[in-house]
Amino acid sequence: MKTIAAVIASLIAFSGAARAADATAPVKEIMDATRSNWADNNGDWTDIFDASRLAHLYSKDFVAKYQAAAQFPAVDDDGISPFDYDVIINGQDACPLEDLTMAAAPVVNRTAEVTVRFKKSACSDAPDAKDYTTVRFEVIEEDGTPVIDDIVTENIETQGRDSLKATMALIAKGQ
Repeated sequence: MKTIAAVIASLIAFSGAARAADATAPVKEIMDATRSNWADNNGDWTDIFDASRLAHLYSKDFVAKYQAAAQFPAVDDDGISPFDYDVIINGQDACPLEDLTMAAAPVVNRTAEVTVRFKKSACSDAPDAKDYTTVRFEVIEEDGTPVIDDIVTENIETQGRDSLKATMALIAKGQ
């Protein structure tokens, strides 16, 4: 009996670990693009919200909120993005990202939180240049695939967290 119980416990633990590992896949794709965008290679900018990424990396609810917000572009000459900043670095300027780490928490209420930390200003002389930026991706499973349902950044001014889905809902309301 102990052997069967041990096998079942191992399978349950493995299943949870496998789900957590899968949760990092869409986040890794977004972070690879973000890392490339801020690298010193002067390559083309990768839109983390282009149609192909919206179709396979984000939840249906996230996509609906993005599309509603996109009706209100942040910059008139852009005409595309509802944001006038990089939502991952939570700003308009950054250096090549350094010391990037990613960790998935166990699934709770069908959501795995994937926490990403990195230094975005290490090349700067600013007093906070060596500080870490933390971004939390809420990943859910839709149609058997892990997808990003929200991107949550830390707000230094309020010491709180800012949900990108909540921001998109405000943009869609014209706020």
